[in-house]
Amino acid sequence: MHDVIIFLGPSLSVHKASEILSAEYRPPVRRVDLLEVIRMKPRIIGIIDGVFFEDAAVGHREVLEVMKHGITVVGASSMGALRAAELEPFGMIGIGEIFRMYREGIIESDDEVALMCDPTTNMAFSEALVNIRVTVHYGEKTGFFTSDESQSIISIGKSLWYPDRSWPRILQASSFNQQRKDEILAWVKDHAIDQKQEDARKALSYIKETFYT
Repeated sequence: MHDVIIFLGPSLSVHKASEILSAEYRPPVRRVDLLEVIRMKPRIIGIIDGVFFEDAAVGHREVLEVMKHGITVVGASSMGALRAAELEPFGMIGIGEIFRMYREGIIESDDEVALMCDPTTNMAFSEALVNIRVTVHYGEKTGFFTSDESQSIISIGKSLWYPDRSWPRILQASSFNQQRKDEILAWVKDHAIDQKQEDARKALSYIKETFYT
């Protein structure tokens, strides 16, 4: 039995995750999942993905109970980043840019990291708002987007229900002319930032480097 248990879903494939860290990988965390693994006495639990709206989300008290048993809990990317920002004062370790954004109040809602995915394959069918936000800010910084375009894209993204969020859907609802829409889609294809994936990788590398070297 691995002494590291990672709850992982659409943020990063298990295959790619296993190339970074040897661990027991489980589906996105749900309510009571953490309490069930306490008896296994792992050294570390990593929370990357978790359910949000379709099922009961993992509770703060569950994370605190795990840590009371001397188990290190690391969070990043999605549900893990959200809970880590809330529970860092109590000892949960947060990793990555999304965790920082939650901790500093740049983003607040769990809706920022939520997306629709296939529960069997974890293939994402929508785009996380935080990924859209980070991509747009990068585009603005590099001169591709104007400030008004950035604000418009983020505003439209926020207005959409999370399963409906995608670049084509956002641009369809925008007032940009067709040429600009085509330019944006082409740019996104080459420059979109998957911050959730990047943060998941960082968390796994952190666990490996901190606890196994």
